[in-house]
Amino acid sequence: MSDSSPLPPVRLTSEAELARDALATPLLSRAARLARWAGPDTRVGAGGELVEEQLAEAADALGLSGDDAAALASEAWRIAVDAGLVEIVDEDEGTVAAGADLALLTSGGPQDVLGVWLVALEAVLADASVPDLDELAAAVEEGGELDLSSLDWDPEAEAEFLDGVLGNLYLLTVSDDGEGPVPLPALAASMIVPDDMGDPSNDVLEQVSDAMMRLDDQFRLLEPVGLVDFQPVDEALMADTDEEPAGPLDETDVSRYGMVQLTPLGLYGLRARLLEAGFSVPAVGDLADKGADALLDSTGVFPPAAARAETEQWLARREPLASARELLAAARGGDAGAPLRRLRCQQALSLVGMEAEPALRDVLDDAELGGLARVWLSEHGAVDVPPPSEAMIFWLTIDTVAAQLAAEGNSAELQGLVEGLAQQHGGFFAAAWRVDHPATPDVLEAMGRLHPDKKVAKEARKAAFKARSQQGG
Repeated sequence: MSDSSPLPPVRLTSEAELARDALATPLLSRAARLARWAGPDTRVGAGGELVEEQLAEAADALGLSGDDAAALASEAWRIAVDAGLVEIVDEDEGTVAAGADLALLTSGGPQDVLGVWLVALEAVLADASVPDLDELAAAVEEGGELDLSSLDWDPEAEAEFLDGVLGNLYLLTVSDDGEGPVPLPALAASMIVPDDMGDPSNDVLEQVSDAMMRLDDQFRLLEPVGLVDFQPVDEALMADTDEEPAGPLDETDVSRYGMVQLTPLGLYGLRARLLEAGFSVPAVGDLADKGADALLDSTGVFPPAAARAETEQWLARREPLASARELLAAARGGDAGAPLRRLRCQQALSLVGMEAEPALRDVLDDAELGGLARVWLSEHGAVDVPPPSEAMIFWLTIDTVAAQLAAEGNSAELQGLVEGLAQQHGGFFAAAWRVDHPATPDVLEAMGRLHPDKKVAKEARKAAFKARSQQGG
């Protein structure tokens, strides 16, 4: 992810709901329970870790049992210390007391709770970038020194890799196509396989497989803090090849290779981290108190669903007639971004009822807005709508195609629109090149590029040349 690339806006859950989610996460709830459990007899080691003799008691306090009970208790205690829920009173004696932030979980506001959760999240993310304990133990030399070179582990590179993965997961989630969980192999490939690569080589595929298994370990750690919903890699896929699998393997079932999805709390957490890192990370509702010019300019680069959600919030704060007048005023202009502003204006006005009719009638004679106004009035069943002139029809057509080009590029939908225009109007290009619109040459060139019929495409290119010559280009 580039810090200069605009991200689609994220639709966040209310802070009150997010705070409730944070308090309910397994890791933070356990950390809080241990912080309240700790007393005068609780003892910690030099690193703030709970002494081994008290791990069983801590696990009992959490209602944990089984082989991993002590490890889970130890992890929860570490988070309690890192998040300020417990503080070390005397390092030499190993005594502790309730931390200043523990009270925030019960008496603080939603932002206070989320602040504590964000600290816990950072601690877990740091842990997720560290090799497992078995690898670390094997790397400790006889003198007790940790030999990082034997691990083939670069802490900075590992942290950057995980940040990149989470950035890609955030982008997939906030994009229109990012609904539902993401297959782990696809997420791993997004970090390994170059965009311009055709069929990946065996070496690249092996790197993707290694990255996928790394991510499987990391997301197992990140799920208890509430960042993701995670379906781990099916252990049958990792079975020794000399052993018979427990059941039939269907390698076409991509879900068996792991699936991950950000939770609403995870979206909030990653957005907070991206903002901290200097990214521009909009949220739906950011424009609600801005002018119509900011709304139309900003939503021009939003995916359709996000643009609609942002517009709905903007309209909810205004009277229909006043909002329509403001939108129409902001839609005027002959600059390169004006066609897309008018398209977004038209889409915004489609959400407004007949209370806005006077504003639309006021611009019926406007060269830039008259066609848009007629479309709106007709769609809303208004009477006495004057028919558009031929010049207005052609101007609106050029403006619409220019807006679609800006919004979607050379999409299949736009190609269909281009083919339909050329088919419905036999003399379209003979008249279109004369349209007094700044985008006429570019629109005709695009039509020539997009139309599959070579003869029609040639006509479009000739018309584009005439239009550019007419405009002095």
